[in-house]
Amino acid sequence: MAITVFTSAFLIDCTGADPVDGAAVVVEDERIKDVLPHGKVGPLPGRVTTLDCHGKTLMPGLTDAHVHICAVTENITDQHRYYPPSYVAARAMRRAEECLMQGTDQHRYYPPSYVAARAMRRAEECLMQGFTTVRDAGGADYGFRLVLEEGHFPGPRLLVSGHYISQTGGHGDKRRRAEWTEPVDCCMGMIGSIADGEAEVRKAVREQLRRDVDQIKIMASGGAMSPSDELDTTQYTVPEMRAAVEEAQAVGKYVLSHAYSDSAVRSAIAAGVRSIEHGNLIREAAAKAIKDAGAFLVPTMVTYEAIYREGKRYGIGDHQIAKIDLARQQSVQGLTYAYKAGCQIGSGSDLLGDMMTQRAVEFELKGQVMKPMEVLLSATKVNAELFRMADRIGTVEPGKYADLLVVEGNPLENLRVFQKQDNLKVIMKGGHGYKQAL
Repeated sequence: MAITVFTSAFLIDCTGADPVDGAAVVVEDERIKDVLPHGKVGPLPGRVTTLDCHGKTLMPGLTDAHVHICAVTENITDQHRYYPPSYVAARAMRRAEECLMQGTDQHRYYPPSYVAARAMRRAEECLMQGFTTVRDAGGADYGFRLVLEEGHFPGPRLLVSGHYISQTGGHGDKRRRAEWTEPVDCCMGMIGSIADGEAEVRKAVREQLRRDVDQIKIMASGGAMSPSDELDTTQYTVPEMRAAVEEAQAVGKYVLSHAYSDSAVRSAIAAGVRSIEHGNLIREAAAKAIKDAGAFLVPTMVTYEAIYREGKRYGIGDHQIAKIDLARQQSVQGLTYAYKAGCQIGSGSDLLGDMMTQRAVEFELKGQVMKPMEVLLSATKVNAELFRMADRIGTVEPGKYADLLVVEGNPLENLRVFQKQDNLKVIMKGGHGYKQAL
């Protein structure tokens, strides 16, 4: 039995209760055994590790509802195309620690070995930013989840969506207008399954369910990074999306939907989609629809800021950056509509490649609309409810996984504290300490 005691902590338990100063938390093996608001810890059996958190914040591990660990480079439209085996072999020799040579494909440039290795590094980076559970919104398959579960690589608890489902010419169809080839449909990585009509959608969803995904991702509107559609278009009919929802619900799972425009969001909600991703262009009608349905909105504000500033140097095209800028300009307004409507607002990032280092900037951006505690809850308790994992993660309560952070400073006073990894003094996932710098 391994016991760790956190003492003298400024505890933000993310249940919605007020913070408590001087609290103690007892961890036994992988679970939280006790939470002691007054900090008085009785005798404990066996060897006990005590961590003094005086002057620091203790809180649950963060969660991210929209990651792409297989977006190992920034320009995902072209990610699968160019590099030959010799280049990959050289990089593999230089990066022996990235030696997971199995599992994925990358649309245009990279072979499976390269992407699998780099995806594991992205997962480790995510954990070391304090994110202990994340939902991959398209790209990663169950093999990545399994490798992290078994502890072969450090990384967060991972929920996978496999291939996202898109109509021909939709956001998941990465072919440029001049490309008349068949869409890429193999292996895994940043790959979409192209399906048109209810029957094809059902078959595509069933195939992903056969591959043991945790949830299904569909595309209900145009997107910024796709080459042949516009941001505010509506994609998939309500019956097509309802087919996806029915198949997911039949096995106890749910659908998340990429959607920007008011009409696309309302169509997705009408079809029974549980989680709306992005939603930058929504107005009152869509916000009300999300609220009335008891669905969730997952804004991803940081990715638009990052790509708008840095996309050009990564080879992202002018058309794509123009669409990014449209989403960026309206992201605060869209979040404001959702907040005023009383929607359940989760937290995601949707960052690509090296931009993933900016994941925690999302909190500061949300803070333009939401209160600091609400921002923290969006990345802990609310996401846990969205993931259907509220009985296991998201708050500091007895019986839950010991996913814990010790943070220098008070996030309620400064949401930027997460942006410096040096401020993360302890990172614990499932009772295992991945960082201890007290």
